[in-house]
Amino acid sequence: MGLAFLRQALHPSAEGQAQDNVAIKAVFFDLYNTLARFDPPREEQQVRACRDLGLALRPEFLPRAYHQADDFMARENACSPISTRSEEDRRRFFTDYEGIILRGCGLAVSDDLAYQVFARVRQNPTRLALFDDALPTLSALKRRGFVLGLLSNIHRDLKRITDDLGLASYLDFALSSQEAGAEKPYPPLFLAALARAGVKPQEALHVGDQYRNDVVGARGVGIQPLLLDRYGLEAEADCPCIRSLADIEKYLDKSTN
Repeated sequence: MGLAFLRQALHPSAEGQAQDNVAIKAVFFDLYNTLARFDPPREEQQVRACRDLGLALRPEFLPRAYHQADDFMARENACSPISTRSEEDRRRFFTDYEGIILRGCGLAVSDDLAYQVFARVRQNPTRLALFDDALPTLSALKRRGFVLGLLSNIHRDLKRITDDLGLASYLDFALSSQEAGAEKPYPPLFLAALARAGVKPQEALHVGDQYRNDVVGARGVGIQPLLLDRYGLEAEADCPCIRSLADIEKYLDKSTN
């Protein structure tokens, strides 16, 4: 498990691609930015933090800027999990992460100021809140008999989160990278989900918002990926994309016809 896995998953052979006309029996979901978001939204927090520090940020650029920063986080996590790094290395990472966001919004600032912005965003009280399309979609898929699972890189009590969000009654299981021993995009979390669902890789669909973590990770074990692109930022993605969770049923119906 390492760079060779990532290279193969990024450029899968025809043999490794999911087979057509295989009935999907299980649907797996990423948590953050797929089913749930921060409340208040992180874009609002970013604008407020910048304003407090005398920076005029253009909020219309934030969706793409965060998209770029999140891709940077996924690449860094794939090389070395950020949660296991030293305090100094984590500070360096989050300084770079915030710098990507600010540059994406037209602000060139020092590393010290970038970290001040990040620290101010992080100190604001937040909670997770579901997107409006989450529960209706889960309910519809549940009625149709799909096994539903949650796969998250989050390093918190996942049971408490699903209970607080009202997700527990819709999900057949929820798995964290902490339980699996490795974060997405590496195989253990996806393989554990297949075992819990009792399905073959080609019988599972994984829905997530990050290409590297969700698409590459799912493909790496033969699971069909479906990329959630809420803001239309993945025009060149080499995989199926949807703009809303409500599109999952249409995708499933079309893929089996």
